[in-house]
Amino acid sequence: MEHHVVDTQISPEGRLEILSKAEVAKLLDSSQGGLYQVFRNCSLAVLNSGSTLDDGKELLERYAAFDISILQRERGIKLDIKGAPASAFVDGKMIKGIHEHLFAVLRDIIYVNDEILGNPRFDLATTEGVTDSVFHILRNAGVLRPMTNPNLVVCWGGHSISREEYDYTKKVGYELGLRALDICTGCGPGAMKGPMKGATIAHSKQRIANGRYLGITEPGIIAAESPNPIVNDLVIMPDIEKRLEAFVRVGHGIVVFPGGAGTAEEILYLLGILLHPDNAHIPFPLIFTGPATAGEYFERIDQFIGRTLGPQAQQRYKIIVDDPVAVAREMHAGIRQVREFRKERSDAYYFNWGLRIDPEFQRPFHPSHENMRNLHLHKNLETHLLAANLRRAFSGVVAGNVKDQGIRAIEQYGPFEIHGDTSIMEPMDALLASFVAQHRMKLPGKQYNPCYRVIR
Repeated sequence: MEHHVVDTQISPEGRLEILSKAEVAKLLDSSQGGLYQVFRNCSLAVLNSGSTLDDGKELLERYAAFDISILQRERGIKLDIKGAPASAFVDGKMIKGIHEHLFAVLRDIIYVNDEILGNPRFDLATTEGVTDSVFHILRNAGVLRPMTNPNLVVCWGGHSISREEYDYTKKVGYELGLRALDICTGCGPGAMKGPMKGATIAHSKQRIANGRYLGITEPGIIAAESPNPIVNDLVIMPDIEKRLEAFVRVGHGIVVFPGGAGTAEEILYLLGILLHPDNAHIPFPLIFTGPATAGEYFERIDQFIGRTLGPQAQQRYKIIVDDPVAVAREMHAGIRQVREFRKERSDAYYFNWGLRIDPEFQRPFHPSHENMRNLHLHKNLETHLLAANLRRAFSGVVAGNVKDQGIRAIEQYGPFEIHGDTSIMEPMDALLASFVAQHRMKLPGKQYNPCYRVIR
Protein backbone atom coordinates (compact mmCIF):
# COMPACT_ATOMS: atom_id res chain seq x y z
CA MET A 1 0.00 0.00 0.00
CA GLU A 2 1.38 3.41 -0.99
CA HIS A 3 1.65 5.98 1.82
CA HIS A 4 2.29 9.51 0.59
CA VAL A 5 5.37 11.09 2.13
CA VAL A 6 7.08 14.50 2.08
CA ASP A 7 10.67 15.70 2.62
CA THR A 8 11.25 19.07 4.27
CA GLN A 9 13.47 21.22 6.50
CA ILE A 10 12.05 23.29 9.35
CA SER A 11 13.39 25.84 11.85
CA PRO A 12 12.24 26.15 15.47
CA GLU A 13 10.23 29.07 16.78
CA GLY A 14 10.78 30.34 20.30
CA ARG A 15 13.24 29.01 22.83
CA LEU A 16 15.08 26.51 20.70
CA GLU A 17 16.11 29.22 18.24
CA ILE A 18 18.86 30.39 20.54
CA LEU A 19 21.18 27.58 21.50
CA SER A 20 24.90 27.80 22.16
CA LYS A 21 27.31 25.82 20.00
CA ALA A 22 27.97 23.50 22.95
CA GLU A 23 24.23 22.82 23.37
CA VAL A 24 23.86 22.13 19.65
CA ALA A 25 26.85 19.77 19.74
CA LYS A 26 25.25 17.93 22.67
CA LEU A 27 21.96 17.70 20.78
CA LEU A 28 23.74 16.25 17.76
CA ASP A 29 25.53 13.70 19.93
CA SER A 30 22.38 12.66 21.75
CA SER A 31 20.22 12.57 18.65
CA GLN A 32 22.70 10.35 16.83
CA GLY A 33 23.52 8.12 19.81
CA GLY A 34 21.22 5.94 21.88
CA LEU A 35 18.48 8.55 21.97
CA TYR A 36 18.09 8.70 18.21
CA GLN A 37 15.55 5.87 18.09
CA VAL A 38 13.32 7.43 20.77
CA PHE A 39 13.62 10.85 19.14
CA ARG A 40 12.78 9.43 15.70
CA ASN A 41 9.83 7.35 16.90
CA CYS A 42 8.27 10.22 18.88
CA SER A 43 8.77 12.59 15.90
CA LEU A 44 7.09 10.13 13.55
CA ALA A 45 4.17 9.77 15.98
CA VAL A 46 3.69 13.56 16.07
CA LEU A 47 3.79 13.76 12.25
CA ASN A 48 1.24 10.96 12.07
CA SER A 49 -1.25 13.08 14.01
CA GLY A 50 -4.91 12.40 13.33
CA SER A 51 -4.36 8.92 11.89
CA THR A 52 -6.47 5.96 12.96
CA LEU A 53 -3.62 3.70 13.99
CA ASP A 54 -3.12 2.43 17.55
CA ASP A 55 -0.29 0.02 16.95
CA GLY A 56 3.19 1.36 17.67
CA LYS A 57 4.84 -1.49 15.80
CA GLU A 58 2.70 -1.04 12.69
CA LEU A 59 3.38 2.72 12.55
CA LEU A 60 7.15 2.20 12.69
CA GLU A 61 6.96 -0.46 9.98
CA ARG A 62 4.69 1.58 7.71
CA TYR A 63 7.14 4.50 7.59
CA ALA A 64 10.36 2.51 7.84
CA ALA A 65 12.18 4.97 5.54
CA PHE A 66 11.30 7.96 7.74
CA ASP A 67 14.37 9.84 8.94
CA ILE A 68 14.91 12.99 10.98
CA SER A 69 18.20 14.68 11.71
CA ILE A 70 19.41 17.89 13.35
CA LEU A 71 21.38 20.25 11.13
CA GLN A 72 23.76 22.72 12.72
CA ARG A 73 23.51 26.28 11.44
CA GLU A 74 25.33 29.40 12.62
CA ARG A 75 21.94 30.74 13.67
CA GLY A 76 21.00 27.61 15.62
CA ILE A 77 19.45 24.40 14.31
CA LYS A 78 17.14 23.04 11.67
CA LEU A 79 15.38 19.71 11.46
CA ASP A 80 15.91 17.77 8.25
CA ILE A 81 12.95 15.45 7.70
CA LYS A 82 12.69 12.72 5.08
CA GLY A 83 9.69 10.51 4.35
CA ALA A 84 7.19 12.27 6.66
CA PRO A 85 3.47 11.34 6.41
CA ALA A 86 1.88 13.77 3.90
CA SER A 87 -1.13 14.31 6.19
CA ALA A 88 1.07 16.61 8.34
CA PHE A 89 1.20 19.14 5.48
CA VAL A 90 -1.22 21.51 3.77
CA ASP A 91 -0.22 22.46 0.22
CA GLY A 92 3.36 21.52 1.00
CA LYS A 93 3.56 23.47 4.29
CA MET A 94 3.64 21.73 7.65
CA ILE A 95 0.62 22.33 9.92
CA LYS A 96 1.72 24.77 12.60
CA GLY A 97 0.55 22.71 15.57
CA ILE A 98 2.51 19.72 14.30
CA HIS A 99 5.56 21.93 13.71
CA GLU A 100 5.39 23.03 17.37
CA HIS A 101 4.99 19.45 18.58
CA LEU A 102 8.13 18.34 16.74
CA PHE A 103 10.22 20.82 18.69
CA ALA A 104 8.45 19.78 21.91
CA VAL A 105 9.70 16.25 21.18
CA LEU A 106 13.23 17.57 20.73
CA ARG A 107 12.99 19.61 23.93
CA ASP A 108 11.65 16.81 26.12
CA ILE A 109 13.57 13.81 24.80
CA ILE A 110 16.96 15.51 24.70
CA TYR A 111 16.56 17.92 27.62
CA VAL A 112 15.19 15.33 29.98
CA ASN A 113 18.03 13.01 29.17
CA ASP A 114 20.72 15.64 29.71
CA GLU A 115 19.24 17.69 32.53
CA ILE A 116 17.37 15.14 34.62
CA LEU A 117 18.26 11.52 34.04
CA GLY A 118 21.99 12.26 33.90
CA ASN A 119 21.94 14.84 36.68
CA PRO A 120 23.13 13.88 40.19
CA ARG A 121 20.96 16.71 41.59
CA PHE A 122 17.85 14.62 41.01
CA ASP A 123 17.85 11.50 43.15
CA LEU A 124 15.29 9.39 41.33
CA ALA A 125 15.48 6.76 44.09
CA THR A 126 13.59 9.10 46.47
CA THR A 127 9.98 10.26 46.36
CA GLU A 128 11.05 13.90 46.58
CA GLY A 129 13.59 13.45 43.78
CA VAL A 130 11.00 11.98 41.41
CA THR A 131 8.46 14.70 42.18
CA ASP A 132 11.16 17.33 41.75
CA SER A 133 12.08 15.90 38.33
CA VAL A 134 8.39 15.91 37.27
CA PHE A 135 8.18 19.55 38.35
CA HIS A 136 11.32 20.51 36.39
CA ILE A 137 10.23 18.78 33.18
CA LEU A 138 6.85 20.55 33.34
CA ARG A 139 8.45 23.88 34.19
CA ASN A 140 10.97 23.53 31.35
CA ALA A 141 8.06 22.87 28.98
CA GLY A 142 6.46 26.12 30.12
CA VAL A 143 3.23 24.52 31.33
CA LEU A 144 3.29 25.66 34.97
CA ARG A 145 1.54 29.01 35.05
CA PRO A 146 1.65 30.96 38.29
CA MET A 147 -0.87 33.74 38.99
CA THR A 148 -3.78 31.80 37.44
CA ASN A 149 -6.70 30.38 39.37
CA PRO A 150 -7.12 26.58 39.39
CA ASN A 151 -9.08 25.66 36.25
CA LEU A 152 -7.36 22.65 34.68
CA VAL A 153 -9.51 19.55 34.22
CA VAL A 154 -7.71 16.34 33.34
CA CYS A 155 -9.77 14.05 31.08
CA TRP A 156 -8.92 10.37 30.95
CA GLY A 157 -10.51 7.67 28.80
CA GLY A 158 -9.90 5.25 25.98
CA HIS A 159 -8.44 5.81 22.53
CA SER A 160 -10.72 3.05 21.21
CA ILE A 161 -14.27 4.26 21.94
CA SER A 162 -17.53 4.26 19.98
CA ARG A 163 -18.70 7.27 17.99
CA GLU A 164 -21.44 7.86 20.55
CA GLU A 165 -18.95 7.90 23.43
CA TYR A 166 -16.64 10.19 21.46
CA ASP A 167 -19.46 12.67 20.80
CA TYR A 168 -20.31 12.61 24.50
CA THR A 169 -16.71 13.53 25.45
CA LYS A 170 -17.03 16.52 23.10
CA LYS A 171 -20.24 17.63 24.86
CA VAL A 172 -18.59 17.41 28.27
CA GLY A 173 -15.55 19.34 26.99
CA TYR A 174 -17.92 21.97 25.60
CA GLU A 175 -19.71 22.42 28.96
CA LEU A 176 -16.37 22.61 30.80
CA GLY A 177 -15.12 25.18 28.27
CA LEU A 178 -18.23 27.36 28.69
CA ARG A 179 -17.30 27.58 32.38
CA ALA A 180 -13.78 28.77 31.45
CA LEU A 181 -12.16 25.49 32.43
CA ASP A 182 -9.08 24.30 30.51
CA ILE A 183 -8.44 20.73 29.37
CA CYS A 184 -5.53 18.35 29.89
CA THR A 185 -5.51 14.85 28.37
CA GLY A 186 -3.14 12.07 27.31
CA CYS A 187 -3.23 13.88 23.93
CA GLY A 188 -4.18 10.93 21.71
CA PRO A 189 -7.41 10.13 19.81
CA GLY A 190 -10.82 9.17 21.22
CA ALA A 191 -11.58 10.38 24.74
CA MET A 192 -8.32 12.37 24.69
CA LYS A 193 -9.29 14.40 21.63
CA GLY A 194 -13.06 14.87 22.14
CA PRO A 195 -12.96 17.07 25.27
CA MET A 196 -10.40 19.37 23.61
CA LYS A 197 -12.57 19.73 20.50
CA GLY A 198 -15.63 20.60 22.60
CA ALA A 199 -13.72 23.06 24.77
CA THR A 200 -12.20 24.79 21.73
CA ILE A 201 -15.67 25.74 20.46
CA ALA A 202 -16.86 26.83 23.93
CA HIS A 203 -13.72 28.93 24.54
CA SER A 204 -14.26 30.55 21.17
CA LYS A 205 -17.86 31.43 22.10
CA GLN A 206 -16.73 32.84 25.45
CA ARG A 207 -13.92 34.77 23.67
CA ILE A 208 -11.31 32.99 25.75
CA ALA A 209 -8.24 33.47 23.58
CA ASN A 210 -5.71 31.72 25.80
CA GLY A 211 -7.51 28.40 26.36
CA ARG A 212 -5.13 25.61 27.27
CA TYR A 213 -5.16 22.16 25.71
CA LEU A 214 -2.38 20.37 27.50
CA GLY A 215 -1.28 16.94 26.28
CA ILE A 216 0.93 14.74 28.46
CA THR A 217 2.36 11.55 26.98
CA GLU A 218 5.43 9.28 27.20
CA PRO A 219 7.74 7.71 24.59
CA GLY A 220 6.37 4.16 24.87
CA ILE A 221 2.80 5.14 24.09
CA ILE A 222 3.05 8.17 21.81
CA ALA A 223 3.28 6.05 18.62
CA ALA A 224 -0.03 4.37 19.44
CA GLU A 225 -1.67 7.62 20.56
CA SER A 226 -0.44 10.33 18.19
CA PRO A 227 -0.99 13.80 19.69
CA ASN A 228 -3.95 15.61 18.14
CA PRO A 229 -3.03 19.06 16.75
CA ILE A 230 -5.46 20.91 19.05
CA VAL A 231 -2.94 20.28 21.86
CA ASN A 232 -1.17 23.62 22.30
CA ASP A 233 1.17 22.42 25.03
CA LEU A 234 2.74 19.00 24.51
CA VAL A 235 4.92 17.37 27.17
CA ILE A 236 6.61 13.99 26.84
CA MET A 237 7.41 12.56 30.27
CA PRO A 238 10.15 9.88 30.49
CA ASP A 239 7.84 7.01 31.54
CA ILE A 240 4.22 6.13 32.37
CA GLU A 241 4.72 6.65 36.12
CA LYS A 242 5.99 10.22 35.68
CA ARG A 243 3.25 10.85 33.15
CA LEU A 244 0.61 9.80 35.68
CA GLU A 245 2.24 11.88 38.42
CA ALA A 246 2.27 14.89 36.09
CA PHE A 247 -1.50 14.52 35.58
CA VAL A 248 -2.32 14.47 39.29
CA ARG A 249 0.14 17.21 40.27
CA VAL A 250 -0.88 19.65 37.56
CA GLY A 251 -4.64 18.97 37.26
CA HIS A 252 -7.24 20.36 39.66
CA GLY A 253 -9.86 17.70 39.05
CA ILE A 254 -10.27 14.60 36.87
CA VAL A 255 -13.05 13.39 34.60
CA VAL A 256 -12.87 9.75 33.51
CA PHE A 257 -14.61 8.63 30.33
CA PRO A 258 -15.04 4.99 29.29
CA GLY A 259 -11.86 3.24 28.18
CA GLY A 260 -9.98 -0.02 28.37
CA ALA A 261 -7.01 -1.29 30.34
CA GLY A 262 -5.19 2.08 30.22
CA THR A 263 -8.17 3.83 31.78
CA ALA A 264 -8.43 1.17 34.50
CA GLU A 265 -4.71 1.73 35.14
CA GLU A 266 -5.27 5.49 35.54
CA ILE A 267 -8.24 5.00 37.88
CA LEU A 268 -6.28 2.56 40.08
CA TYR A 269 -3.29 4.89 40.15
CA LEU A 270 -5.35 7.86 41.33
CA LEU A 271 -7.42 5.87 43.83
CA GLY A 272 -4.25 4.33 45.23
CA ILE A 273 -2.92 7.83 45.91
CA LEU A 274 -6.19 9.18 47.31
CA LEU A 275 -6.48 6.14 49.63
CA HIS A 276 -3.11 6.92 51.24
CA PRO A 277 -3.96 7.95 54.83
CA ASP A 278 -1.98 11.21 54.43
CA ASN A 279 -4.25 12.32 51.57
CA ALA A 280 -7.61 11.63 53.22
CA HIS A 281 -8.30 15.36 53.81
CA ILE A 282 -7.22 16.65 50.37
CA PRO A 283 -10.09 17.65 48.07
CA PHE A 284 -9.71 16.12 44.60
CA PRO A 285 -12.86 16.12 42.44
CA LEU A 286 -13.11 12.85 40.50
CA ILE A 287 -16.04 12.07 38.19
CA PHE A 288 -16.69 8.98 36.06
CA THR A 289 -19.02 9.78 33.15
CA GLY A 290 -20.26 8.56 29.79
CA PRO A 291 -23.43 8.41 27.67
CA ALA A 292 -26.37 6.21 28.72
CA THR A 293 -24.83 3.24 26.91
CA ALA A 294 -21.76 3.45 29.17
CA GLY A 295 -23.81 2.93 32.33
CA GLU A 296 -22.99 -0.78 32.42
CA TYR A 297 -19.29 -0.06 31.87
CA PHE A 298 -19.08 2.14 34.97
CA GLU A 299 -21.15 -0.32 36.99
CA ARG A 300 -18.50 -2.94 36.24
CA ILE A 301 -15.65 -0.60 37.17
CA ASP A 302 -17.47 0.38 40.36
CA GLN A 303 -18.05 -3.30 41.27
CA PHE A 304 -14.42 -4.13 40.54
CA ILE A 305 -13.23 -1.29 42.82
CA GLY A 306 -15.70 -2.34 45.52
CA ARG A 307 -14.59 -5.97 45.43
CA THR A 308 -10.84 -5.25 45.36
CA LEU A 309 -10.26 -1.92 47.16
CA GLY A 310 -13.47 -1.69 49.18
CA PRO A 311 -16.17 0.93 49.94
CA GLN A 312 -13.67 3.55 51.12
CA ALA A 313 -12.31 3.74 47.56
CA GLN A 314 -15.82 4.02 46.12
CA GLN A 315 -16.40 7.17 48.15
CA ARG A 316 -13.64 9.09 46.36
CA TYR A 317 -15.54 9.46 43.06
CA LYS A 318 -18.98 10.24 41.66
CA ILE A 319 -20.54 8.46 38.69
CA ILE A 320 -22.69 10.72 36.49
CA VAL A 321 -24.27 9.09 33.44
CA ASP A 322 -25.50 10.98 30.38
CA ASP A 323 -25.47 14.52 31.81
CA PRO A 324 -22.64 16.78 30.53
CA VAL A 325 -24.03 19.86 32.30
CA ALA A 326 -24.09 18.09 35.68
CA VAL A 327 -20.51 16.91 35.13
CA ALA A 328 -19.31 20.45 34.37
CA ARG A 329 -21.18 22.01 37.31
CA GLU A 330 -19.93 19.37 39.73
CA MET A 331 -16.34 19.81 38.47
CA HIS A 332 -16.59 23.61 38.61
CA ALA A 333 -17.77 23.46 42.24
CA GLY A 334 -15.11 20.86 43.11
CA ILE A 335 -12.33 23.02 41.72
CA ARG A 336 -13.60 26.00 43.73
CA GLN A 337 -13.11 23.84 46.84
CA VAL A 338 -9.59 22.97 45.69
CA ARG A 339 -8.85 26.70 45.36
CA GLU A 340 -10.12 27.47 48.89
CA PHE A 341 -8.16 24.55 50.32
CA ARG A 342 -4.89 25.61 48.68
CA LYS A 343 -5.44 29.28 49.44
CA GLU A 344 -5.85 28.54 53.18
CA ARG A 345 -2.58 26.61 53.18
CA SER A 346 -0.73 28.96 50.80
CA ASP A 347 -0.17 25.99 48.46
CA ALA A 348 0.72 26.55 44.80
CA TYR A 349 -2.24 26.59 42.42
CA TYR A 350 -0.15 25.29 39.50
CA PHE A 351 1.43 22.20 41.10
CA ASN A 352 -0.07 19.96 43.78
CA TRP A 353 2.89 19.61 46.16
CA GLY A 354 0.61 18.52 49.04
CA LEU A 355 -0.35 15.14 47.59
CA ARG A 356 1.63 12.29 49.13
CA ILE A 357 2.63 9.71 46.49
CA ASP A 358 3.97 6.39 47.74
CA PRO A 359 7.24 5.24 46.08
CA GLU A 360 5.34 2.15 44.86
CA PHE A 361 3.48 4.44 42.45
CA GLN A 362 6.64 6.18 41.25
CA ARG A 363 8.98 3.30 40.60
CA PRO A 364 8.98 2.54 36.86
CA PHE A 365 7.42 -0.86 36.24
CA HIS A 366 8.79 -2.78 33.28
CA PRO A 367 6.06 -5.21 32.21
CA SER A 368 8.24 -8.21 31.37
CA HIS A 369 6.81 -11.73 31.54
CA GLU A 370 8.65 -12.32 34.79
CA ASN A 371 7.58 -9.06 36.46
CA MET A 372 3.95 -9.65 35.48
CA ARG A 373 4.06 -13.19 36.90
CA ASN A 374 5.54 -11.96 40.20
CA LEU A 375 2.99 -9.24 40.97
CA HIS A 376 1.50 -9.57 44.48
CA LEU A 377 -2.26 -9.37 44.10
CA HIS A 378 -3.38 -10.35 47.57
CA LYS A 379 -6.05 -9.13 49.96
CA ASN A 380 -3.60 -8.91 52.89
CA LEU A 381 -1.83 -5.91 51.35
CA GLU A 382 -2.66 -2.38 52.51
CA THR A 383 -5.34 -1.03 50.18
CA HIS A 384 -3.20 1.65 48.55
CA LEU A 385 -0.42 -0.89 47.87
CA LEU A 386 -2.87 -3.39 46.37
CA ALA A 387 -4.02 -0.55 44.10
CA ALA A 388 -0.37 0.00 43.08
CA ASN A 389 0.01 -3.64 42.03
CA LEU A 390 -3.34 -3.76 40.24
CA ARG A 391 -2.25 -0.66 38.33
CA ARG A 392 0.93 -2.49 37.27
CA ALA A 393 -1.09 -5.47 36.05
CA PHE A 394 -3.23 -3.22 33.83
CA SER A 395 -0.09 -1.37 32.73
CA GLY A 396 1.26 -4.68 31.40
CA VAL A 397 -1.94 -5.31 29.47
CA VAL A 398 -1.62 -1.84 27.86
CA ALA A 399 1.99 -2.60 26.88
CA GLY A 400 1.01 -5.91 25.32
CA ASN A 401 -1.84 -4.23 23.42
CA VAL A 402 -0.29 -1.12 21.90
CA LYS A 403 3.39 -0.61 22.75
CA ASP A 404 5.97 -1.69 20.19
CA GLN A 405 8.15 -3.42 22.83
CA GLY A 406 5.21 -5.13 24.53
CA ILE A 407 3.71 -6.41 21.28
CA ARG A 408 7.08 -7.93 20.32
CA ALA A 409 7.51 -9.59 23.74
CA ILE A 410 4.06 -11.22 23.45
CA GLU A 411 4.85 -12.39 19.90
CA GLN A 412 8.04 -13.98 21.22
CA TYR A 413 6.97 -15.50 24.56
CA GLY A 414 3.18 -15.72 24.42
CA PRO A 415 0.69 -13.99 26.75
CA PHE A 416 1.54 -12.50 30.16
CA GLU A 417 0.41 -14.56 33.16
CA ILE A 418 -1.24 -12.74 36.06
CA HIS A 419 -1.60 -14.57 39.41
CA GLY A 420 -3.32 -13.66 42.68
CA ASP A 421 -6.12 -14.32 45.19
CA THR A 422 -9.27 -15.68 43.58
CA SER A 423 -11.24 -12.84 45.19
CA ILE A 424 -9.16 -10.38 43.13
CA MET A 425 -8.55 -12.48 40.00
CA GLU A 426 -12.24 -13.22 39.40
CA PRO A 427 -13.34 -9.58 39.18
CA MET A 428 -10.21 -8.70 37.21
CA ASP A 429 -10.84 -11.45 34.67
CA ALA A 430 -14.48 -10.37 34.36
CA LEU A 431 -13.49 -6.73 33.88
CA LEU A 432 -10.89 -7.51 31.20
CA ALA A 433 -13.30 -9.87 29.43
CA SER A 434 -15.92 -7.10 29.33
CA PHE A 435 -13.34 -4.71 27.78
CA VAL A 436 -12.66 -7.29 25.06
CA ALA A 437 -16.37 -7.88 24.43
CA GLN A 438 -16.97 -4.12 24.11
CA HIS A 439 -14.02 -3.62 21.70
CA ARG A 440 -12.18 -1.43 24.18
CA MET A 441 -8.78 -3.10 23.71
CA LYS A 442 -8.24 -2.28 20.05
CA LEU A 443 -9.71 0.08 17.50
CA PRO A 444 -12.85 -1.44 15.95
CA GLY A 445 -12.34 -3.69 12.94
CA LYS A 446 -9.22 -5.31 14.37
CA GLN A 447 -9.23 -8.82 15.78
CA TYR A 448 -8.15 -8.69 19.42
CA ASN A 449 -5.99 -11.51 20.71
CA PRO A 450 -5.60 -11.22 24.48
CA CYS A 451 -2.02 -10.54 25.54
CA TYR A 452 -2.61 -11.91 29.05
CA ARG A 453 -3.90 -14.97 30.92
CA VAL A 454 -5.49 -14.61 34.35
CA ILE A 455 -4.48 -17.58 36.51
CA ARG A 456 -6.84 -18.24 39.40
